[in-house]
Amino acid sequence: MKIYVDIIKKLGNFQLETQFESHNERLGLLGGSGCGKSMTLKCIAGVITPDEGEIVLNDRILFSSKKNINLIPQKRNTGLMFQNYALFPNMTVVQNIAIGMDGKDSAENKKIIENYLELFKLKGLGQRYPSQLSGGQQQRVALARIMAKSPDILMLDEPFSALDSHLRFSIEDEFGEVLNNYNGPVIYVSHSIEEVYKFCNSTAIMNNGRIFEKDTTENIFSRPKTLEGAKLTGCKNICPIEKIGARRILAKDWHIELDLQDPIDEDIKFVGIRAKRILITDHSREENSFEISIEKVVQSPFETILEVVPTESKEIAQRIICRYNKEEANNVIKMQKQGKIFGTIEKENILLLK
Repeated sequence: MKIYVDIIKKLGNFQLETQFESHNERLGLLGGSGCGKSMTLKCIAGVITPDEGEIVLNDRILFSSKKNINLIPQKRNTGLMFQNYALFPNMTVVQNIAIGMDGKDSAENKKIIENYLELFKLKGLGQRYPSQLSGGQQQRVALARIMAKSPDILMLDEPFSALDSHLRFSIEDEFGEVLNNYNGPVIYVSHSIEEVYKFCNSTAIMNNGRIFEKDTTENIFSRPKTLEGAKLTGCKNICPIEKIGARRILAKDWHIELDLQDPIDEDIKFVGIRAKRILITDHSREENSFEISIEKVVQSPFETILEVVPTESKEIAQRIICRYNKEEANNVIKMQKQGKIFGTIEKENILLLK
């Protein structure tokens, strides 16, 4: 089972121009607000009509500008859960779940609904209205309604955005079980790196209406290949580079030179270093070590952020962000009080970005 999307849609000054293919996987669309993630889902569902291109689900054409095909939403058999869940306020839980099913009052459908009420822990709530439910219960009703009609694809648009952090944590495991039991492609839209990492086995990086890279979620988070990918997966230290050797670069904003594991490709324009991948010690190491000074300490509930600069270019260099647990950070601060400290960036932790 697979979904193929290659579409263009212009709205005002914004143009969605996205192309991807997903084979029976849980694909996360990761991007900031307004980048086109939700619009992509709506185009697949038939809520928005692309200007041109093609959408194919399981070898069935949902939209093709060349072939003049544009199936109405009811004929696409897609399941789209909106951010606000879009429950009908004047219908009970049972009626909301039944709304998308054929033969709503059949005995078979009643049995299916009962099964979903139990699966989503909604038993005893069937005759309640959405206003009488918690946010988590509303989410589960919306999911049950989608699943009850056996969609060919499941699309989730920021499913946790309306929930507070405690409630989100309490239902994440149940939500993951639902995704694991669904036998079809899933597209999960979010700007949360934690959600995408937890629920998706592949990830596409989206910005300004385009997909910049797509890979397994593990690869996207450990070795992003683009500037957009590094930013959206939480890399705090990024700067432009100058190539000064086959395996050596100058990180311009930090005014430091770094040795690389492999020869650098011509299309590499930036370097990225994750904040937790910078080693600080009281002595210099053989490669990629430089004396630093701590310019700022920022405390948060469970970690400490140290903003450091290379000592030789202290007046002009951009600060480098380092993240440590509180004990590690306190040890580094003590080290600086006792003498010089050095930052080391190991070769395997250097991200080379297009």
